[in-house]
Amino acid sequence: MAATLLAAGIGVDKFEQRRIQEVPVLSVALGVRDLANIRFAVSPLWEAVASVRVVKNPQWFPQHLPWHRQVQPRLSAVDWQLLADLVPVPTVVIPSFVCPPPSAAQPTIECELAALAATPPETVRAGLDELPGPRSPRLAALHADPPAGLARLVEAIAGYVEAAIAPYWPRMRTLLEREVLVGAGRMAADGVRGLLDRIDPYVSWDDGTLHVDHLTRAGAVELEGRGLLLVPSVFAGSRVWSNLTERAAQPVLRYPARAVGTLWERSAAPASQALARVLGHTRATLLHELAVPAATTELARRCGLTAGTVSHHLTALRDAGLVGAHRAGRFLLYARTSSAEVLLAGAGPAEETGHAE
Repeated sequence: MAATLLAAGIGVDKFEQRRIQEVPVLSVALGVRDLANIRFAVSPLWEAVASVRVVKNPQWFPQHLPWHRQVQPRLSAVDWQLLADLVPVPTVVIPSFVCPPPSAAQPTIECELAALAATPPETVRAGLDELPGPRSPRLAALHADPPAGLARLVEAIAGYVEAAIAPYWPRMRTLLEREVLVGAGRMAADGVRGLLDRIDPYVSWDDGTLHVDHLTRAGAVELEGRGLLLVPSVFAGSRVWSNLTERAAQPVLRYPARAVGTLWERSAAPASQALARVLGHTRATLLHELAVPAATTELARRCGLTAGTVSHHLTALRDAGLVGAHRAGRFLLYARTSSAEVLLAGAGPAEETGHAE
């Protein structure tokens, strides 16, 4: 098989509004070598691909509506329709070549796109053949000339990521890394059973066999010592996505991370005064406001400052590695880096005392 398949249900869409009572079940035998090769990874490419469903049908993903409202205007300046064609709605399958299993625990988007670009033509065609419905002209061109089509797809995904994922990635990665730590801790405390039994309601472990309630596949699967890659996801919805029946690929379970809705929240509390005493009130405030990526003019409006003042402080924060900038069409968005997230977490909440510039 050449598709990344949804384990149960059809994503967080209208089909998920009704509970599926009887679904096929994949029974995945995990041998000693498979158990020894269980690992975790995060994947910015997968998040980009999975997020397309939110853009297409935001009403099915209420927890992501704040994200959708912010990115939708930017995507009008990005040519990402080839990517959109590869994520049909309702989403039963996504061709596996679009998001190959991460080769490292924390791959960069550049590394993942390089792996995508190197996909063999026969794998591309097999994945496209799995998609339901008529083939769009863009997909037909990809099927006819996979190398050229993959180059166009990589360019489309890169533009989409810059507009919709990159500004938010530090926060997303922090949440996903926390999910990995939780999973690793659970496995250390309760073993493989404790880990796999609690990943998702549609996944269970029994006597050396992983059972995955599935939408389109049933039967017994042998992993043959290839192990199992566990990928927590922001945009997975409420289901596990799996690639367990394709023998040429690393077996993968992509499962929903917890507390995803908190990613898009912006605290109404003031910036940490402890941090303000170090960075200055204005820069601490800007970091606080950048919980949600924003442009200079928007930050100026929020903070009651001139655009020039905001630009000056953002430059200083960027030089210090606390802020990054991402071009999204005509928008230049600023966002906190992972270093800033750590700094803010260590500084703690705001205090009642006054502040100094």
